[in-house]
Amino acid sequence: MTSIEFITLDVADPEAAAHFYATAFGLDAELRFRAAQEPSTGFRGYTLSLTVAQPADADAYLDAAVAAGATVLKPAVKSMWGYGGVVQAPDGAIWKVATSAKKNSGPATKRFESLVLLLGVANIGAAKRFYIDHGLPVAKSFGPVYVEFDTGSGPIKLALYKRRALAKDAGVPADGTGSHRLTIGGSETFTDPDGFAWTPASQPVTR
Repeated sequence: MTSIEFITLDVADPEAAAHFYATAFGLDAELRFRAAQEPSTGFRGYTLSLTVAQPADADAYLDAAVAAGATVLKPAVKSMWGYGGVVQAPDGAIWKVATSAKKNSGPATKRFESLVLLLGVANIGAAKRFYIDHGLPVAKSFGPVYVEFDTGSGPIKLALYKRRALAKDAGVPADGTGSHRLTIGGSETFTDPDGFAWTPASQPVTR
C-alpha cells in the first residue's frame, strides 16, 4: 500500500453531500458517499484539511463552504503557524482550510495544494508502526505528537495526531462514540488499531 485514492464518507443524503463538496471545495474524484447506517455521536476521530497558498484562498474556500451549508467551528484567524479556519460540513465531517502564509501574494483562487486526512489516534507510536508495516513510509515525524506518511502520487495525504489534540485543533470536544463514518480507499482491506477501516480502491461504492 502506497497511496490513498479516495475517501468514502457515510452521509444521510449522498446526492446532497456530493453537491455540497463540489460547490464548497471543488472536490469530486477524491470523495465517495454512501448512505449512513452505523450510529455515531460526537467527535468522529478525524479531520480533513485543505492546504492552500495564501489567506485569501483559505477565505474563498471557507466562505463557499458556509454559503453551501457548513457550520463555522473556528473562524479564520492568523496564528504563529499561518492562517486558517475550521468548518463542519452538513454531513458532520470536520474540515480545516489553512496556509502557512500570513500575507496574500495575489488575487484569491480556489485551488488547494494538498488534501490531508488526519486520524486522531490513542497511541502515535503503535499507529505509526502499524502503518509502516502496511507499506506506508514516514515522510515527517515529530515524536509522540505527529506523523505524516509518504502516500506517493495519491491525491490524499495521511497523517496521525493525538485524538484529544486533534479535537482541540478542530474546536470540538474529544468525546465521541460509534462509527467513524469514514472508509479509506487504498489497496487492501484492514482496520487499524483505532478502528479506521480501509478498503481496496477498486471496490465499487454507491454514490
